[in-house]
Amino acid sequence: MFSDGCTALSWKGETTNFLAQNWDWQQEQKGNLIRLRIKQQDKPNIDMITEAGIIGKIGLNSAGVGVCLNAVRARGVGFVRLPCHLALRRCLDSKSRREAVAALQRAGVASSCHILVADPDGGIGLECSSEDIVLLPMSEEGLITHTNHFLKEHPGVEENVQFKDTQPRLERIAELAKAAKPDLEPIRKLLEDENGFPASINRQITDDSTIATLFSIVMNLKERFADVRLGRPSEPEEKVKLQPHMPKHEHTS
Repeated sequence: MFSDGCTALSWKGETTNFLAQNWDWQQEQKGNLIRLRIKQQDKPNIDMITEAGIIGKIGLNSAGVGVCLNAVRARGVGFVRLPCHLALRRCLDSKSRREAVAALQRAGVASSCHILVADPDGGIGLECSSEDIVLLPMSEEGLITHTNHFLKEHPGVEENVQFKDTQPRLERIAELAKAAKPDLEPIRKLLEDENGFPASINRQITDDSTIATLFSIVMNLKERFADVRLGRPSEPEEKVKLQPHMPKHEHTS
């Protein structure tokens, strides 16, 4: 049964861009999470949180490109298009968000999802279906937010029953952002929010649901690092700093 409950945002500040997400999934999946660091020739190096066996997930690269993912449930599979996790890896193999977007527009994405890709200069959302990719630009405030339903029309695509809290979480993250600023600590606090608990931005399991926030990540894309809190961000079980290996010819200034 579809039950992903992730909340993601990209937010451009005066000097850098932040990319962040709570990743919510089955509690039992926590033991399969790994940190995967990849060194590559002729491509950026990668540091990400993923699941064992999956080569593209949520994280950033040495060029300052980061990706987040929201599940969206809609009918259809494009068998000649990139599977979702390979699309995420293609973004992490890119040297800019423009390169990543162009690559996915050429190849297409096989199934419904929202991929939020960003670099130090800003972010862009890609609502993907088996038929199309619709771009979501930054607001005037430099903000993009997304949960688990389509925000735009996708002609010929039938979206199934939405996760009932996806719209409230989208409204809540936008409300919180109005009273905050684009910086590491304020964004960390947004992701600890329990309004609507237990089906909140910071999710907990219930008697009839085994879904919880398994990790929370905030990326500073100019500085090329990410703070990760494993478990619910209000009570982290472990903290990890992602920082892809920087080749000598690359720098963050």
